[in-house]
Order: sequence, then C-alpha cells, then structure tokens
Amino acid sequence: MSIWFTERQSDGYEVRWLVKRLLHQERTAYQQLTVVELAEFGRALLLDDIVQTTVGDEYIYHEMIVHTPLFVHPAPRRVLVIGGGDGGAVREALRHPTVDAVDLVEIDERVVAAARVWLPEIAGSLDDRRVRLHYTDGFRFVAETDQTWDAVIVDASDPIGPAVGLFSREFHQQVRQRLAPEGVICTQSGSPFFNRELLRQVAGTVAELYPQSGTCLACIPTYPSGLWSFTVGSLRGDPSQPRRRPDFTTRYYSSDYHRSSFTLPPFITHLTSPTR
Repeated sequence: MSIWFTERQSDGYEVRWLVKRLLHQERTAYQQLTVVELAEFGRALLLDDIVQTTVGDEYIYHEMIVHTPLFVHPAPRRVLVIGGGDGGAVREALRHPTVDAVDLVEIDERVVAAARVWLPEIAGSLDDRRVRLHYTDGFRFVAETDQTWDAVIVDASDPIGPAVGLFSREFHQQVRQRLAPEGVICTQSGSPFFNRELLRQVAGTVAELYPQSGTCLACIPTYPSGLWSFTVGSLRGDPSQPRRRPDFTTRYYSSDYHRSSFTLPPFITHLTSPTR
C-alpha cells in the first residue's frame, strides 16, 4: 500500500507527497512536528502538516536567504538568525570567513532537537563554537536586546501560529534598530501566487524602513507553486549588487544569479512596487 501525505495550500490547490517512512512525530508546546522520508526529496521536516524543508532541495532556500544579504555586506561578522531551527541558515552563514558569531533564535526547542537527530546534514553546524542558541520568541528577543548585528536573517515559517509576529511592521522596526551601520536584513516573503498580500506587506514595510530594498526570487520545488520570494533591506549597499564573490562552493547561489534574481516579472513588480 502507498502512503500519501497531502499538503493543502488553498481551497483549490493541494500538493501530494509519496511517503516512504514516518520517522518521528510529536506535539510540541507550539505545533505539530513531523519528520518523514519522502520518495522524491528524502527526509523532510513538517510543521502543522506543512513542509518546511527537505534534504533534497533545502540548499536552494538556505543559500538564497543567507548569501544574498551577506554578500551585500562588505565583511559581515555578527549574524542573527530568527527562526530556522533546522540549522540550515546557520550552516550557510558560517561559511563566510569573516563571520565570527551567529545567534539563532528559535521559539520551539523541539524543532532543533528533531533536526539534530533526523536532519544532521542541515543541523550539523549548530554545535559550532561560534553559534549561540536562544530558545525564545524572536519578536521578544529583538525588542529586549541591546545588541547589534551586521545581518539579520528572518527564516520564519508560514505567517500562522508562532511565526505571525515576525511579519509585522513593529517587528521590522525593532530589527532596523538592531542593525550595525552597514547592516542588511533578509526575510522570506512567501509565494508570489499564494501569499500575495504577505509579499505586498513585507516588501512595502522593508521599502519604508530601509534606504535600499528589493525582492528576489528562487525556484524551490517543494514549496507551493515552486516559486518563492525573499525581501532584502540594506542600510548602505544595493541589495541586487553583491560586493564580494563566494570563495566556497555553492549549489544554487552565484554572484550572477544574485543580480538576475532581482529582475522581476511585471506581476511581481506590481505587487512589490511602492508606487503601484
């Protein structure tokens, strides 16, 4: 018998996955957490029955959400990752030779625990001496800290449940105050097809708060529609122009793709333009 998992995105759109094995399942204090092995993309982390990451294509999301902002900064040293308990964003940030401290803020400690066991390819860098883990709400952490960072990565899950506050204007105002003089922020801003209002809201907020901003795209097979957006705000550099080139191997990100990913089709330009 074949076992299929169905992820429902809207009343008219569902995605079905052939599941080879159920590896882990628990109800945490915040959400339903499940780890499965998919036939096509390998082990996958699900939160509230929504695919968050898979070993088959996670590199696309994590390289884009981290390297896009970090290569806009001339020499990032301190990085803050909010969300991202799977550890993928931390792993990619540590590949930059100038980075000497990464703070990971994850509200659900069980996400980190599950990733360590079932997704070691993604979570393996969480034990690096440069990493500090904070198990608390990202909104509260940013509001109460007096620290500053060169880059802030908002690796939030969908804007439901514990992640809702991470898409608010108040949160982004707090983040803006926590950036160093050449600071940069990157946040995932959803699907241009299924999260249009979210993308419009995030792009508008970031454009109002930062001298330079922009939205870029990546193709991620396991995310709804396969097309995903990231929004970048910068205090100094143009988000679409990397200042450095990778001195390490990447699978998706490149300096050329960085530039081209900010060239948007008209329907997305309309969504993100402050003068629409």
